[in-house]
Amino acid sequence: MGTIDLPKSPNVFHPEKPSAVGSRNSLAQEYRDQQAEVNQLLEEEANKVIHHLTAKLPKDVLERLDVMGGLKEKLYNYFNQNYQNMFNRYMVTAEDEMVKKVRNFIDREETNVLARYTPDEISKLLDAVGGADKFNTGEIEKSIVNMYGHLQGHVQRGINELETHTNTLLRQKMDTGAFIRGENAYSVVKCAFKDNIKRPVNITDVKMSINVLESELISPIFHYQVTMEFLVKDLLSKHIIDQIDRDVEKLKDSLVDRGAEELSDSEILFTKIGKVEAHTDDDITNERSRRYSMVSKSIMEKLSDLRAEIDPDSFDQLNVRENLKKIIDMENIRNRGFNTAINSITSILDTSKMGYQYIENLKNGRELIIREYEDTDVENLPDERYQIKMKYLDNAQLNEERKAYDTQFKSFETEVLHVWDIIQVMYEGSKRFGRITDFKDLAKKYRKAVRTKIKDKTGDPVYEEIDKVWDEFSFVKPAETEVERSNRTYLHEKNRIRQQFILMRKSLNGMYGHQYPVERRVVEDRLFFLEGRYSLFDYMINPYHIQPGLILDIDITSIKRKKATLNSMANVLNEFLHGVSKGFQDAAFASFSRRRSTVRADINQSFGPAVEEPPVTPRSASSAYLDILNFGADDSIPAIAAPKGGAAGGRRSKASAGLPKRAGAGKRGRKPSKR
Repeated sequence: MGTIDLPKSPNVFHPEKPSAVGSRNSLAQEYRDQQAEVNQLLEEEANKVIHHLTAKLPKDVLERLDVMGGLKEKLYNYFNQNYQNMFNRYMVTAEDEMVKKVRNFIDREETNVLARYTPDEISKLLDAVGGADKFNTGEIEKSIVNMYGHLQGHVQRGINELETHTNTLLRQKMDTGAFIRGENAYSVVKCAFKDNIKRPVNITDVKMSINVLESELISPIFHYQVTMEFLVKDLLSKHIIDQIDRDVEKLKDSLVDRGAEELSDSEILFTKIGKVEAHTDDDITNERSRRYSMVSKSIMEKLSDLRAEIDPDSFDQLNVRENLKKIIDMENIRNRGFNTAINSITSILDTSKMGYQYIENLKNGRELIIREYEDTDVENLPDERYQIKMKYLDNAQLNEERKAYDTQFKSFETEVLHVWDIIQVMYEGSKRFGRITDFKDLAKKYRKAVRTKIKDKTGDPVYEEIDKVWDEFSFVKPAETEVERSNRTYLHEKNRIRQQFILMRKSLNGMYGHQYPVERRVVEDRLFFLEGRYSLFDYMINPYHIQPGLILDIDITSIKRKKATLNSMANVLNEFLHGVSKGFQDAAFASFSRRRSTVRADINQSFGPAVEEPPVTPRSASSAYLDILNFGADDSIPAIAAPKGGAAGGRRSKASAGLPKRAGAGKRGRKPSKR
């Protein structure tokens, strides 16, 4: 059949030419008498309607109708028009499209054969340019995906805000539960609600401290000063861990497929530990060491002292280390994690309509400061405001923070004890000679009588000779262990200082009453200053409670009846944690990627003796599926593995029927794994 007999449909339109656009004839029908087939079909459908009318309508109505004349002709024409226009032309078009696909496939294969005599680049270029059917929709698809992604984000944000407001209204909470959701509660280091110093009745000050650990960050954060060697080693370590996880997953899948017992949590852990030496070792000096299997020893030595910046005097674009640095910098591993966190918090604040007038991004220090208002004077600020401080801390920085915290607390203790001693001297000096003012004066008066009349007879030591271990401020502190020395809470010491502040004010009131001499005013000013600074210090995060990672420190001032900033910041914080943190993961639950089947091996029971079947070589799912296709519906499907002890006529299982085994299929009745 020549090319004239096979016209290309997009260029030919004719109602009768085979395979033309709009034609009622097709080459795929091999010149069948299409008109006769249609006439037969229409005649049958028209006769069916006429017979139906004859059976259903009354006799007097049929006599009035020209049943064998105009009615049948109208029905015939109606069926003819609709069937011919819809069904027939639809079939012709479908057949023509199939013919075009085959023709285009043949043309493409012929072009590929001819391309061997043409340079490969030219043939690919011509194919890429192509015709009308060659159109790249990748960018449009990306735009649509982005549009739907933004839409879904806005909808999700609205749902989260509605959920938070609904829970707040239903529970009427004004505490931590109204501020942060339960799924993020694990990351809270400190949350404190207290009344504002200036306006305690109407204003609330909230301190919220969040700690996202390094292992929980979706995008890891590195300090700007870390070496290139540290970055490369971190990437290699992640690659090794991922490879070990893949090996363990393959082992678990193979055990499940064979019907063996699954690995327990401890077995999975020890398996991972045992596979570490297969990927790396501690031999640093040997160039053939497994630790240098991916990156050679010479390259690691060149990266050892290479940091974020190179001295311009020694910079050479053709050196190996400069090119290595350029390759690593192109991936932006050093700044990617911290920049992601900054973009996340700022974009969430913008979309949540929580503007900010002041932002300071200490990029090299990995610290971000955001304030709603630029002014820091509390007297000039409104009652609804917030301040966010986000910082990344490593272990070395935390050690220095802990040293500074210890020093600051010792300084507070020294200053408070100094005022305590002065007030004690003032109190003792204010007593009149011979007058009993407190219990200490009474005990001093009767000390000799107690010794002679009681202690000498019993032989017990007097009160003054007994060592005092209770300071009467707080209960006796237990001895420190290594846990307390490594994680100092200072709760005992802070409670003692608070009690000292209370007792010192009571002593001043007892000494002077309503009188305000110079001594009292000076001491009260000093107490007021120390209490204010100590309150700010107690409000800070104890660095002993922080682990290396991202620290988010939020200070909020909100009106108690309004709580606008409080509710908005709750949504911001929960959305930020969802976008930056992977969240808490329990390894006991995360380790089970496949579940066992509920199929039991002994479900098909019989009264006859069990027949041991020879072992069958397991077959792949694709070969089993081909066996099903090769046999007809009435044929028996060849069994891959016969069921054990199956009775005659028993139901064939999936394995015996050649069907692929369901993921996680195993035997029932085994001891379930602990989760």
